[in-house]
Amino acid sequence: MQPRIVTTNNELFSCYDQLRAGDIVACRIRLAQGQEHLLLDLVSRGIRLVPSATSQLCSRSKVFQATTLGRFMVQYTRSVYSIQDLLECVTEYGRLGVGAVVCKIDRANAGVGILRFSSIEDVFSQAALQRFPFPCVLQPFVAESRDVRVVVLGDIVEAYERSNPHNFRHNLHCGGTGKPWKLTSVQHDFCKQVMDRAGFIYAHVDLMILPDGTILLAEINLRGGLRGAQMSQQEYGSRIKTLIAGEVESIKKAVKAARQPLPL
Repeated sequence: MQPRIVTTNNELFSCYDQLRAGDIVACRIRLAQGQEHLLLDLVSRGIRLVPSATSQLCSRSKVFQATTLGRFMVQYTRSVYSIQDLLECVTEYGRLGVGAVVCKIDRANAGVGILRFSSIEDVFSQAALQRFPFPCVLQPFVAESRDVRVVVLGDIVEAYERSNPHNFRHNLHCGGTGKPWKLTSVQHDFCKQVMDRAGFIYAHVDLMILPDGTILLAEINLRGGLRGAQMSQQEYGSRIKTLIAGEVESIKKAVKAARQPLPL
């Protein structure tokens, strides 16, 4: 029996309970905060998601990103869920001699959720006074790095540097400017490693390039702004549809091959 292929959110939620193992949901699923458990339910029932459940959850949660992709990020990046977790960070960062720190508020995008504090103790003071949102991501502040956004759409890769001399947030939404960036093969391979780890078939990958050439992951998302890119929104949307359709066909072929009887 051919799998059912769902391509819109309206269709998904109208037939949610009727979906069976092997069916495919080929769209980004719109979820309200607190509905992420639906991704787990779908995967547990054997329903294939394109894009993957992991990539969709990474795109929704900076905390999940840090937990899943922390080894690619600034050293000592931590996911913080409670004031007790934060207190452990106070001890760890104090032992390491970490100075200024950055806090990333979960689910806040376009640079508005990126906060800088002069020390981990300042963060703890805010949390102790109940002025701090949990969960969040904490990491040591890196004073000098270049911000490069890489848009990866299969074989199509476009990169541009974002910069803002008046704000450590380089997002174009926060007043930054963009210019084309020549991506090296090492930087491209780094992006692919990150994408493979989290199951992204396409992505906006934000890199931190340190003065010594070290490459770190700032964030990754299935969607992001294109204000600094050369491609149009129309071309971007068309390529994503092509990638999703290709992934669906690959799944169908793999399922069909698995059902073929073994030769005698």
